[in-house]
Amino acid sequence: MTDTTGSRGKRGKWNATLLPDLTGRTALVTGANSGIGLVTARALAGAGAHVVFAVRDLARGGAAAARVHGSTEVRRLDLADLDSVREFAAGWDRPLDVLINNAGVMMLPERRTEQGFEMQFGTNHLGHFALTGLLLPHVTDRVVTVSSGAHRWGDNVIHFEDVNLRGNYSPTRAYAQSKLANLLFTLELQRRLTEAGSAVRALAAHPGWAATNLQSHAANPVTRAVMVVGNKFLAQDDTAGALPTLYAATQDLPGAAYVGPDGPAEMRGAPALVGRSAAASDPAAARRLWTLSEELTGVRWPLTATAR
Repeated sequence: MTDTTGSRGKRGKWNATLLPDLTGRTALVTGANSGIGLVTARALAGAGAHVVFAVRDLARGGAAAARVHGSTEVRRLDLADLDSVREFAAGWDRPLDVLINNAGVMMLPERRTEQGFEMQFGTNHLGHFALTGLLLPHVTDRVVTVSSGAHRWGDNVIHFEDVNLRGNYSPTRAYAQSKLANLLFTLELQRRLTEAGSAVRALAAHPGWAATNLQSHAANPVTRAVMVVGNKFLAQDDTAGALPTLYAATQDLPGAAYVGPDGPAEMRGAPALVGRSAAASDPAAARRLWTLSEELTGVRWPLTATAR
């Protein structure tokens, strides 16, 4: 799937007006009921794609989809419950061109998923790991996983001996670990796809600092206040924040590519290929995380099914 109209927009930068014609293609966006997910879904539907809103709350998802011009459907998916992930995947019975792993939670007070995993690692990484593994036999083009510049924060490691951070929890540490996991997952997924001879590509994107409701759930009230001020004066809007995801979902990019804003500190700007931390580029850590994720989710990956 490539941009057939060129790579630069009216101001010399790529933007959503340059999306290719997506008629006949199907895209699934997790967390499509608000924020960057909704903007992404709206843009893809506007370009002709059939867009599936995979959301936890069907009422909110339906209301969001009703405001989108184009072909849409709404299906329930709770990434914090692996039973819900399996039920969703079991009901999927057709080709899927693009899977966009967008949904996420950010800097929450310490909480657990239905299966007892730390909420941010369990939702942002394990839920998407299981969903991707179960849907991969249907995917025909690419998997895009939304990470964050926060993958560089703090320890900048996966706490393999205690991924649930039961003895070492902080909201920022947990969020950073989950976003690092997103990048390591993309790295190892692409390696396995290549090894299997599949044409499917795994890519990652991050929105920079985009003003959405994601930051409103931060555990620390001071952090929430800082986020409110930052959203008002420093952040780009959710439309701009969705551009890296849209770029990764539609442009002819190499596998394992990482897309983010091209401005200072990757906080805002037009989508471009960006770098990642050394920890996010570690193939040994990526393989170790993959093995652990299989053990925790019970989802094993039949790679022969992904070959095209």
